[in-house]
Amino acid sequence: MEMARNEGVASRTILVIEDDAELSALLADYLGHEGFVVRHAPDGEVGLEQALTGSYCLVLLDIMLPGRDGIEVLRELRRSSPVPVIMLTAKGDDVDRIVGLELGADDYLPKPFNPRELVARIKAVLRRAGAAPAEDVAEAPRQLERGELLIDLEGYRASLQGKELPLTVIEFALLRELAQSPGRALSRETLLDRVRGRDFDLFDRSIDVHVSHLRQKLGDDPQHPRFIRTVRSIGYMFIGEGA
Repeated sequence: MEMARNEGVASRTILVIEDDAELSALLADYLGHEGFVVRHAPDGEVGLEQALTGSYCLVLLDIMLPGRDGIEVLRELRRSSPVPVIMLTAKGDDVDRIVGLELGADDYLPKPFNPRELVARIKAVLRRAGAAPAEDVAEAPRQLERGELLIDLEGYRASLQGKELPLTVIEFALLRELAQSPGRALSRETLLDRVRGRDFDLFDRSIDVHVSHLRQKLGDDPQHPRFIRTVRSIGYMFIGEGA
C-alpha cells in the first residue's frame, strides 16, 4: 500500500530547477493547484543531483542558472535519465532552443509565459511519455468571485470593482487562501504553511504584517471589515460577499 502511494506521488511530482525565487514560488503555487507536487532546486548543481536521485514525472529546467547552466544539466541528466524535460529561458536565442532539443529536451518555453500554456505543454509531454493521462490531473477553478472582488487564479491577479489591485506574491496568496475558505477562521500557522513559498522567509507574526498591507490595498478597515476579519487568538477569516 505504501509503495503504491509513493508511486502515485512520484507520478505527479515536478522538479523545478530555477534560480528566480519568486518565479519558483509562483510555479509551485500554480502547479500545486493543478494537482502536481512541486520540488525546487535553486541552481544547476543541486538540481542535477535531485533530478538524478529523486523520482519525478517531469523537470522544468531554466537555461540561465548559476554554476552549471541548464544546457550542462540537461547534458549530464541525459547520460542516465529519460525523465521528460521542459526548458525555460528568458533568452530568445534559437541556438539555445536547438541545442536543448538536440540534447534531448522534450519541449521549450520562453519567458515570460502564460501559466495555462505551461500546464498544457506539461500535460502534452506527459501524455507523450506515458507518464500520466490528462484526467489524472485535477482541474481547478480559474477564478473566484466574491462580490465586487474578482480573483484570477491563473493570472495571479485580483481586482476590486474592476480595478486591479497591486498585490505582492504573498499578499495574493493570502487573499486567495482566505477567499477559498469563506466563513472559516484560518490560523496564522495554517496560512503560513499554505502561502510560504519554498524560498519565502516568513514567520508566524509576519503574516499579520502582510494581512495589514493586504487590507490597505483592499480599502478594508480592521474595525469594520468588509473582507477580512481578525479572529482573536486564532487568525483571520474571509467575510466578503459569498462567505
